[in-house]
Amino acid sequence: MATTPATTVDDVPAPSSTRRERTGWYFYDWAMSAFSTTVITVFLGPFLTTVTELAAGCELGADTCSGHVYPLGIKVAAGSYFPYLVSLSVFLTVFVLPVVGAVADRSVHKKRLLAAAAFTGAGATVAMLFVTGDRYLLGGALFLVANIAFGAGVVVYNSFLPQLGGPDDRDGISSRGWALGYLGGGLLLALNLVAVQSLDNGQPERTLDLARWSIVSAGLWWALFTLVPLRWLREHPTPAALHGGGNVLTDGFRQLGRTLRQLKAYPLTLFFLLAFLVYNDGIQTVIALASQYGTEELRLEQSTLIVTILLVQFLAFGGALLLGALARRIGAWKTVLLSLVLWTGVILGAFRLPAEAPLPFMALGAAIGLVLGGSQALSRSLFSQLIPAGREGEYYGFYEISDKGTSWLGPLAFGLVFQLTNSYRVGLVSLLIFFVVGFVLLLAVPMRRAIVAAGNTPPRVL
Repeated sequence: MATTPATTVDDVPAPSSTRRERTGWYFYDWAMSAFSTTVITVFLGPFLTTVTELAAGCELGADTCSGHVYPLGIKVAAGSYFPYLVSLSVFLTVFVLPVVGAVADRSVHKKRLLAAAAFTGAGATVAMLFVTGDRYLLGGALFLVANIAFGAGVVVYNSFLPQLGGPDDRDGISSRGWALGYLGGGLLLALNLVAVQSLDNGQPERTLDLARWSIVSAGLWWALFTLVPLRWLREHPTPAALHGGGNVLTDGFRQLGRTLRQLKAYPLTLFFLLAFLVYNDGIQTVIALASQYGTEELRLEQSTLIVTILLVQFLAFGGALLLGALARRIGAWKTVLLSLVLWTGVILGAFRLPAEAPLPFMALGAAIGLVLGGSQALSRSLFSQLIPAGREGEYYGFYEISDKGTSWLGPLAFGLVFQLTNSYRVGLVSLLIFFVVGFVLLLAVPMRRAIVAAGNTPPRVL
């Protein structure tokens, strides 16, 4: 069953897609989300930090470690090694992702790029099996490769969205993809957590081995389910790709240079990116610091945090579909604005949570899950309306940088406020500024005019 074709401002039919093709696209979100949840959110940080502490001469299972390691001759505290790696990977993606997007736009074999990114990232994740003993450098190198490949795959994957349906279809397509991603990522995480709880005998060696195998399982899941989109997706080469005739890589660099020079021709698109950068930074910070807030300020048990993480994952599946359905009625722009109001309520609710009370914390996690998937999915589909035709990869490269490359702003604000007040609650409330300013900026974007200025046809409802 194909989506209903729309018409562009030039009266050229918008691309349509079959149900099979769209399902294939959804399944890449199912595949890659295992890396986000099992690897990044839960297991890799503690695992790699433990390996680094062993390299620093600390005993396995020690409560504290003041040792240091010396990657490239630089003195690094063992506990700081993983956060520094995260920062380095984010820094590198700022340069890599726009290039990947430009190459994707110039290639007639975009699926091959998706396969290269996915299998590189999945392979590096599976290779964590060999990070044993004190091999912290190997673990760090594999993480850098996997995380950068993950970002590259997201750019190529997102660039398919405008080619899967007209402007009235994309909110639903994006929401279903994001929902399936949360479901897949949550399912594998649940299986891994059940395995850990069942098999962990309290010995540090066993705990480390279980974490290692959980990470490896995410790489296998990522690789296996990537076969579905590679089988079911169709190529949608741009005119530039069909008539390029030159070297794809060098042409991609040239096109990226032209796009950077021409960005000022689409100021409203840039203004939307600014709004997204601000409010998405607030979202990412809430996700990143929720566990720390729960343990340090609310004094909750690890089991409560695990249940809440799973609750967020599975409710985000329903939340993405729920807000996607709402967007069909009132429009994606209004729905995202509403979600930012709800995020503001989440922050205020978190400020008032009582300590040592797991049920209110889980209830707040449920609220986060319901609003999380929809706000992210609809932001992605909204941005697809603001991209000049044929430059989907490049612009989604910039979008991914706005999504991941600036996610240090919220934690920095939180950290500074905590340092001044010594209160996690006040630090959390400082994040309100991101949602309030993001709401105001997004409200100020004249979406219909911005879509037309990018050469596209606005959806019937915004």
